[in-house]
Amino acid sequence: MNIDSIVKSLTPEVYERLQYGASTGKWPDGTPLSEAQKAQTVQLVMLYQAKVAKSDEQFTINERGEMVQKSKRELQQEFKTQNEIARFSEHDL
Repeated sequence: MNIDSIVKSLTPEVYERLQYGASTGKWPDGTPLSEAQKAQTVQLVMLYQAKVAKSDEQFTINERGEMVQKSKRELQQEFKTQNEIARFSEHDL
């Protein structure tokens, strides 16, 4: 089994556990990761973000393995779009 098929077979729940381990250095049950596990977990999280998740976070990894950082304007536009319920002008009221 190659790495691409492993990454694509990860469930969102497993990805969340990997992401937790990569960010905290321990598994959700509190068991610490070894140095090798930390390195592999970070790599899997980055590969998952690049190939499966198409993450909308500020910092992520694209399909070519490059780090992508969204601009302040892009983040503001996404936040505005996600939280907007409706807009009315004075003429609509």
